[in-house]
Amino acid sequence: MSSNTGTDLSLVDAYWRAANYLSAGQIYLLDNPLLTEPLAPAHIKPRLLGHWGTTPGLNFVYAHLNRVIREHGQEVLFVTGPGHGGPALLANTWLEGSYSENYPDVQRDLHGMRRLFRQFSFPGGVPSHVAPEVPGSIHEGGELGYSLAHAFGAAFDNPDLVVACVVGDGEAETGPLAASWHGNKFLDPVRDGAVLPILHLNGYKIANPTILARVPHEELDALLRGYGYAPHYVEGDDPEVMHPRMAEVFDEVFDEIKRIQEAARAGNTERPRWPMIVLRSPKGWTGPSEVDGKPVEGTWRSHQVPLSGVRDNPEHLKILEGWLRSYRPQELFDAEGRPKPELLELAPEGPLRMGATPYANGGLLLRDLRLPGVAAHAVEVAKHGTTNSEPTRVLGRMLRDVLTLNAEEDNFRLFGPDETASNRLDAVYEVTAKQWQAQVLPTDEHLEHDGRVVEVLSEHLCQGFLEGYLLTGRHGVFNCYEAFIHIVDSMFNQHAKWLKVHRRLVWRRPVASLNYLLSSHVWRQDHNGFSHQDPGFIDHVMNKKAEVVRVYLPPDTNTLLSVADHCLRSRDYVNVIVAGKNPTPDWLGPQEAALHCARGAGIWDWAGTDDGLSEPDVVLACAGDAPTLEVMAATALLREHLPELRVRVVNVVDLMRLQPETEHPHGMPDREFDALFTPDKPVIFAYHGYPWLIHRLTYRRANHHNIHVRGYKEEGTTTTPFDMLVLNDMDRYRLVIDVVDRVPGLGVRAAGLRQRMTDQRNRHHTWIREHGEDLPEVREWTWPY
Repeated sequence: MSSNTGTDLSLVDAYWRAANYLSAGQIYLLDNPLLTEPLAPAHIKPRLLGHWGTTPGLNFVYAHLNRVIREHGQEVLFVTGPGHGGPALLANTWLEGSYSENYPDVQRDLHGMRRLFRQFSFPGGVPSHVAPEVPGSIHEGGELGYSLAHAFGAAFDNPDLVVACVVGDGEAETGPLAASWHGNKFLDPVRDGAVLPILHLNGYKIANPTILARVPHEELDALLRGYGYAPHYVEGDDPEVMHPRMAEVFDEVFDEIKRIQEAARAGNTERPRWPMIVLRSPKGWTGPSEVDGKPVEGTWRSHQVPLSGVRDNPEHLKILEGWLRSYRPQELFDAEGRPKPELLELAPEGPLRMGATPYANGGLLLRDLRLPGVAAHAVEVAKHGTTNSEPTRVLGRMLRDVLTLNAEEDNFRLFGPDETASNRLDAVYEVTAKQWQAQVLPTDEHLEHDGRVVEVLSEHLCQGFLEGYLLTGRHGVFNCYEAFIHIVDSMFNQHAKWLKVHRRLVWRRPVASLNYLLSSHVWRQDHNGFSHQDPGFIDHVMNKKAEVVRVYLPPDTNTLLSVADHCLRSRDYVNVIVAGKNPTPDWLGPQEAALHCARGAGIWDWAGTDDGLSEPDVVLACAGDAPTLEVMAATALLREHLPELRVRVVNVVDLMRLQPETEHPHGMPDREFDALFTPDKPVIFAYHGYPWLIHRLTYRRANHHNIHVRGYKEEGTTTTPFDMLVLNDMDRYRLVIDVVDRVPGLGVRAAGLRQRMTDQRNRHHTWIREHGEDLPEVREWTWPY
């Protein structure tokens, strides 16, 4: 066997057998790694964990990609979609040497092989999936559906890269993966790299057949061609046939990719039909064909551990030994456990090894963004709260300048599900367009082949594209309606977990943070109604490890600019920014905003009536733009009607500041928290989201029993903006009532004020039903002091 370019395919087969042997060894062997003595129960792990079924196919693809890389010098990033393909990637990176470079205690020798086997799915060892610990990986694979989106994100702005993405046929049944096939409508063959999808049809999931493996060939081919691909097929189970066919197809598709890119870079603007491969091979290929009279290879029974109870079942032990020896390890490794020199001839060298590619350790390629700074876009505030601006519209102008300053670097993109203009970030279109490879009509706007904005109406794709982009060394922002960011709850989980592990691996370099900008939020979805009103993503984020997540609630334009500038400079975090797009009072000037954001939480001494020399009677606290407006309006009412009351106003930008410093790096020590919120005075806290989160963050504080939180309590409809606040008891009148009810001794003295506030709420109720808009004193209110 030989390829068209002369490589002896028996070498590819030997490499494949070596990877298969190492993979099976990881699942089963505790000792005797080279089978230098008969296999005994003591050599077997007490708990057999791992997944064999997909592994031989992954090893097959990896071995053949090695040949292509070595012959053509092609940079390839390998993305492993099929769930728990960990044994394959660990085996291959160990064979090529990239694993040992990062883990010197797992060298390519007998001792290292033993450690490789023992550590797999073992206490204190490594997971069974392609986790951050595995060199060459940017995609974990523990949760299915995101591999192809990650692949396209990695290919954006990397013109010399081919991302080979193995899509499992089980994974292909998920919604995100089904949408991901459309990534080819966004990939620019001039400026971007290529994505080579490899659909691996091995027929089964854990216990059921897979859909795409069971439809007729004509139907599958029509589906893939309908997505815009040119499929090439490699099908069978005989290595003597499969190796030449795979080599032939790889040569064809890599030549095809090169032709497409050369034509586009010479001026051809026609959307290409990118090649892809369909690999149909048995599940558990080369493993036990039958166990206990039941077929295993080629069935769902090979999905995880084909042979169980090996320590206690002599027959199973015999089958396992025969299976492992079928790979002829003595031909592949010398007596010291080192791969034979001729075997290593297939592995690429240096950074061309897929386990050593810098694209999979994006911090090696990361360059700092050139940022315009906040001053150039800050709004002037001559007097607190008397002018309005649209925070995200101003931020859009800052992001426009970020795009301009980094145009030559091609390392910043904005992602969103058809909401960039809706979220008022459309100033970016002054310097770029939306990337788009499909048909363009005369009525379309801002569509170009090489835009820096990627819009597709799938939050999954936006998140997946951005994750792939960040993990390969670039920067970006994902803007979304607040209620619908929940669609990627699980994807956020996976990325946060990845970052947590990634941060403790010294060989992985820091990557740019994943920045969410959530606008069109709960308090200004009055026109869209109840379905669009949900601030709960913050609660979800707060469940993750403190070292990874940050949540910011800027109350106005200048604080938003300051927060955004900080987040774009940060590394290895998930930053969540919740900001409004509607006209909002400008509370703080540029310098005040910068200082306030640096503190994360602080007293607005110009707003309250405590003189700083004596304790306040009550603290009005707020986090979020709508809560801040209501607290400020309530404070003005208190100053007017109860001038003797000492009121302190505290605004919180960085939600993590509320936690103790033992729980989060941004947390406040108790003495600082008590100084800000007092140790024993009533605190009325107006919060953007669900009220119980504030209680959860502050429950250890001395004054927790005095903290009364108002927030969203799942009351919503299509109504006026202020009525949303009234429905959820977070309006200014309700906050004044709370003060009257909770400040000791105030209830009797301020009974008349309480009654007036209740009357105002009732008047509001009648007014909006008659006029269809909020009360004039609400709509036209500005800070009067």
